[in-house]
Amino acid sequence: MRFMFVGDSMTIGRAGDYTWRYRMWQHLSATLGGSFEIVGPRSALYDTGDDTATSQAYAAPDFPAHARRHLAGWGEGWQHMAPLIGPAAGAARADVLLVSLGLIDLGFYTKADETAANVRRFVAAVREARPAVRMVFLPVIPNVRAEEDEPFASEVARFNELLAKAVADLTTDASPILLAARPEAYEIHHDTYDGTHPNASGEHRLAGEFAAVLHQAWGIGGPYRPAPHTPSNTP
Repeated sequence: MRFMFVGDSMTIGRAGDYTWRYRMWQHLSATLGGSFEIVGPRSALYDTGDDTATSQAYAAPDFPAHARRHLAGWGEGWQHMAPLIGPAAGAARADVLLVSLGLIDLGFYTKADETAANVRRFVAAVREARPAVRMVFLPVIPNVRAEEDEPFASEVARFNELLAKAVADLTTDASPILLAARPEAYEIHHDTYDGTHPNASGEHRLAGEFAAVLHQAWGIGGPYRPAPHTPSNTP
């Protein structure tokens, strides 16, 4: 089974991060053994010291190169991934997409309705390349801008409603789509290092939501049990 992580800055991570991708790889390794593969056209982190550069400076020395693959980008959202996902998923023969997108779209590029339209473009594009692909979408999670900016918070709430509708409309027996839950008790002052990007506890919460829906709906993996404590190098 081939998994592809798709996302924005919260998924790619920055130089020195562990990333929720690492936490998810640990979980899949513990519950699936060697019967899975992480796929995608990229493997790097975002280099905060140079906007044009990338980094392989992962905080976890045991995160192997083959498990670092993804399709995520700092500042990239649904509108950026919609034209990329078909070729990427087709080339990698992805079976399951774990997708965390939306915040960057609503924050910088598109309102809720247009963002939801890009979700539908994304689904159509990946199914053209991989008709039997399975997908799990994470809603936009709590963030500092939504806490401080009421109009933005309203757009987030509307998009999450539209995302749930898109999942209900578009899921099929051949290519099912699941909607993960917003992480319960996610606290931006505890689970992020800047009000948006997850720290160690936030990474576990995000990985845990993907793991829970995979296990409960499709019997993939098992309950999420974080690996022994890994120190965080983020504040």
